[in-house]
Amino acid sequence: MVLKESDSNLSHGDVAPDFSLPGTDGETYTLDSFADYDALLVVFTCNHCPYAQAKFDELNYLARTYDELAVVGINPNDAEEYPDDSFDRMQELAEDGTIQYTAYLRDESQDVAREYGAVCTPDPFLFEKEGDEFVLRFQSRIDDAMSPDDEVTDYEMRTAVEAVIGGDEIPLDEIPSQGCSIKWRD
Repeated sequence: MVLKESDSNLSHGDVAPDFSLPGTDGETYTLDSFADYDALLVVFTCNHCPYAQAKFDELNYLARTYDELAVVGINPNDAEEYPDDSFDRMQELAEDGTIQYTAYLRDESQDVAREYGAVCTPDPFLFEKEGDEFVLRFQSRIDDAMSPDDEVTDYEMRTAVEAVIGGDEIPLDEIPSQGCSIKWRD
């Protein structure tokens, strides 16, 4: 396991790069699929990384709690080298309720992860809806538990989501997410 910190290509105010990816529910999703939401949390994640697994419950909480927020997990990992990150396994986790995001998508080509500049799992990007586009407002960790066994004392992404939904400034400094490196294909 290689530990990485997030270091995105995107800057505040940048428009979310579009995508067309298959979801665990059999649907194909694009940014337009989330047009009815005021905010969009795109999280590059996977099934096998203990850092990503440690955030499943919090991401489920965010998806369940904030009606104005779409929580979209995107798994770009090489499933040939890491079979637990396969689309079939993603579907199993969604079906058994482990993953309850608005959508859990597969980035088989890894093009979307590259376009966003994702480097680790989890790597979260919080966008606000402006007109017909989602613009980046916050790219930071989900909470202050930086290792899988750490106890959370500050649910930072909740604060950021509430600020974005409320039209307020986000009252937090951005701290890079930390997790397993994305498993790029050669």
